[in-house]
Amino acid sequence: MCLLRTMWGFPYDKNGVARGLTVTPVCIDDYRSLAKRRLPRMVFDYLDGGAESERSLHRNLGAFAAINFAPRRLVDVSHRNSSVSLFGRTLPTPFVVAPTGLNGALWPDGDVALARAARSAGIPFVLSTASNATIEDVAERAGGDLWFQLYVVQRDLARLLVGRAKEAGYRVLVLTVDVAVNGKRDRDLRNGFAIPFRQTPRSVLDAVTHPRWALGQIRHGLPQLANFASPDATDVNAQAALMRRQMDASFCWQDLQALRDAWPGRLIVKGIMTATDVNRCRELGVDAVVLSNHGGRQIEDVQAPIDLLAEISNQNAMPLLVDGGIRRGADAVKALALGAKAVLLGRAILYGLAAAGEEGAGHVLQILTAEFDTTLALVGCPDPARLNRQFIQL
Repeated sequence: MCLLRTMWGFPYDKNGVARGLTVTPVCIDDYRSLAKRRLPRMVFDYLDGGAESERSLHRNLGAFAAINFAPRRLVDVSHRNSSVSLFGRTLPTPFVVAPTGLNGALWPDGDVALARAARSAGIPFVLSTASNATIEDVAERAGGDLWFQLYVVQRDLARLLVGRAKEAGYRVLVLTVDVAVNGKRDRDLRNGFAIPFRQTPRSVLDAVTHPRWALGQIRHGLPQLANFASPDATDVNAQAALMRRQMDASFCWQDLQALRDAWPGRLIVKGIMTATDVNRCRELGVDAVVLSNHGGRQIEDVQAPIDLLAEISNQNAMPLLVDGGIRRGADAVKALALGAKAVLLGRAILYGLAAAGEEGAGHVLQILTAEFDTTLALVGCPDPARLNRQFIQL
């Protein structure tokens, strides 16, 4: 925990938008503290919380902490390379901005801000079905290497969204499969968190005691599920179902095969947590999977994805990505050493977004990139392509 955290503040303009940092945060935990200060409690708890007693959330963090390095010495690390190869392309770093919903509740135009930060860093950005900016708006205003994440709420609507993503130039489709029903999130239930925000005496007090956040929301308008508000996709029932994570629980392997046949680009399945399901995805022609427990937000007692990666990476030929609990560049080094091709950033970059918008998100990526490079040097590996299990101790 950084010592100067309590001394920090931001100068804001009349719209609640940061004009810059008075003291520069040096780690992700610093940005978490700043996000907690700026956001109302109900919004911060939505960002920060997990399922039930949050054991899976904390297990994700603890799993990375339990992995130690086995540094190699007397290696020439004077020239280092942080790039990785994924789907035939070279990424400057192994980071991908994960799909996250309701980013407009954290910062006005949050989805566009995140996409712009990703574009500046040269890494992919995954737009969530539950975004507060439309598929087309993000493509037009941000650009970059865009991927689209699909929740199947209704079959016809899913086909429409996939078609829009293809038309707008999204390169990769990411199907999330771990939300057949909504996980029980105690913090959200206690706070009555919902979109649109419910105006209760408690929520109003929460907002007015966080004027920097409230001014931004008033100026730019309260967030809505933009992909469900277009003329060809307006469906109040679908919006409500998405907010409650009431997806099409009948979606199964045959439907995945149909999606694979229909989508011409790269297809990733996110939310896989067993070697058996990884193998089945490969057999159906899926291009990669994300080992993920939804950041510990869906089911409480489930393995940390990084631990699963350690078990199965040598058994599978398809690309494996991983998320959940990544707070340091060193965590990405551990993941790649265990066989991951890249890592997805969720809360880590959202803390930066919530604290300082695009500037904060971009700075989080700079912090993680610098930590990644430093760790490569300190473990004696100048190129991520050379990382393997010899560099870690489980």
